Amino acid sequence: MAGSDQLPTTQRTVYSDGPRRSGPRAACLVVIHGEGLGRRVDLGGQPVLIGRSDEADLVISHRSVSRSHCQVWLQGDEYRIRDLGATNPTRVNDQPVAEAVLADGDHIVVGESILKFIGHGNVEAGYHEEIYQLATHDALTELYNRRHFSEILEREIARAHRHRHTLSLCIVDVDLFKPVNDTFGHIAGDEVLRTIAGIIRNHVRSDDVAARIGGEEFAVLLLETGAEAAAAFADRLRAAVAAAHFAPGGVPRRITVSVGVAELVPPAVDRSTLMAAADAALYRAKEAGRDRVCAAG
Repeated sequence: MAGSDQLPTTQRTVYSDGPRRSGPRAACLVVIHGEGLGRRVDLGGQPVLIGRSDEADLVISHRSVSRSHCQVWLQGDEYRIRDLGATNPTRVNDQPVAEAVLADGDHIVVGESILKFIGHGNVEAGYHEEIYQLATHDALTELYNRRHFSEILEREIARAHRHRHTLSLCIVDVDLFKPVNDTFGHIAGDEVLRTIAGIIRNHVRSDDVAARIGGEEFAVLLLETGAEAAAAFADRLRAAVAAAHFAPGGVPRRITVSVGVAELVPPAVDRSTLMAAADAALYRAKEAGRDRVCAAG
């Protein structure tokens, strides 16, 4: 039909074979029900221990799970699972097992949690990986989120006590961040946070743990590191932020951070007291004029 009454031509639907699949992935175990929901562990050549102990490769912190509950390992071309004398016997597809071969899609009951075994090349492994990333990482900065950081901190504190290792916690807060948001808007503020997250990521070692734990607050867990070395790390980080180029809304602006540092020594012997000690040190840094590091004690 000619004239102004003619409807616009609609776009044709393009044929597709579905989502593009990446190459083969490692087999993995994913917690799909109960304590540890969403947690996953990749299976390679080394045996994987599952249990309540902080020494386990897949930690499920529930009273129904034995400290060393079961083990999964690669034998030839197949993965096998062995119960390790758990109080609540390991079950595969609801059947108690002493030892068994795992098939793709098998459900493994560990205490009150259910794990799913996902074999090599199963595209579902990629979906679970994406879900795990969403559940454990902060979307803006791609650092760990507060909940996952707290879980790691609990586990590493228990491990440090057991092996008599030290560790230190740094809490990093952006100075005078509210005026940045108020003046330039949240989009510009978000870019500032992403830049600082990148600086933190570039300064931590591979074994350290970095997270965004609040609006403009970050945390770094330094393993096997005492207060003196942690304070030196924190000051290098502080100096790097102060030297970085920031231009929120296109306007050059000096951005700084204050850092509170606490080592795992009495009275800071658990997560809450360690974080409180680092928070108190951070408060002193703010009170002393900002853009500085203060250590607990």
